[in-house]
Amino acid sequence: MLRWHLESKKLQLRYTWKISRNSSDEKTNLFIRVADRRFVGIGEAAPNIRYGETAEALTHQYELLVENGLELIRSLEDLQVLLSLYPPANSLRFAIESAYIHYYCQKKSISVVEFLGVNLPASVATAFTLPIMNPELVANFIRDNNLNRFANLKVKVNQEDGLNLVKQVASVNNRPLIVDANEAWTDPDKLLIFLEQLKPYQIAFIEQPMPATEIEAYKYLRQQTPYDIFADESVTDHADFEALQQQFHGVNMKLMKAGGYLNGLQILEQTRQHGLKTMVGCMVETSLGIWSAMQLCQGVYQADLDGFLILKDEPFGIVEERNGELFIS
Repeated sequence: MLRWHLESKKLQLRYTWKISRNSSDEKTNLFIRVADRRFVGIGEAAPNIRYGETAEALTHQYELLVENGLELIRSLEDLQVLLSLYPPANSLRFAIESAYIHYYCQKKSISVVEFLGVNLPASVATAFTLPIMNPELVANFIRDNNLNRFANLKVKVNQEDGLNLVKQVASVNNRPLIVDANEAWTDPDKLLIFLEQLKPYQIAFIEQPMPATEIEAYKYLRQQTPYDIFADESVTDHADFEALQQQFHGVNMKLMKAGGYLNGLQILEQTRQHGLKTMVGCMVETSLGIWSAMQLCQGVYQADLDGFLILKDEPFGIVEERNGELFIS
């Protein structure tokens, strides 16, 4: 019989992580371990309050799965049936599925990419994200952290300071910027005014500027925008890709939203099939979660896998960043 175990870790951040809807100085992530007497697999869950996820709620969901036979599963198919009968939050589903796949691959002496039928890139160039902060602090923050080593910087913005934040980043960085509003705007015309104000600066694309519910507003925006618009919160573990084509130019797939390797692969494939650009992103995660995301990065348009770089004490050390490139240690 397989032995399952859940552990929570409180992760202190190097600085306050502020986006348009909330801020935090620490994160509590969950780690699922499955083992027999010889082999072991571990998966990570990074709860996201945007989707109503908390460490406490996920712990209760895990306990429900244990009560209903988690330790009796004998295959990935068994696991998928159990997860469909007692569906957990997407991040917990990913932790459980990935832990089992990591265990299975170790037992069979195969790599995760071999199991998934994909190729592992030699390295992954990642963007680095600046949280919302006092615009006067931006230039020193970039210099002090040597952030110009990254090919792209992502700027978190809100309506109040968005333009000034972009301006300050652009003053000390000459590469195209990703602007991420985390659903901060509700009026597409006001958003378009903001986008017009960005024209003096190099902008790569805009990420999820309005709430996911604003479908008609996104259709209107897509016809008017001077920049590509990428979906983040609009795509979780499922999506209507026919509708997404009318709203966005690209999709940010995160395994913590997709709920598993297998569904993450499917979302990336559907994104490509519908002529949209692919992006692989992350939450605030350890290198375990980032390592997992790297398995799916071959051929993606943009990777944004810096979540482990803002941790004070990263516990696993299985991914290394050098000059803006990620390497598996």
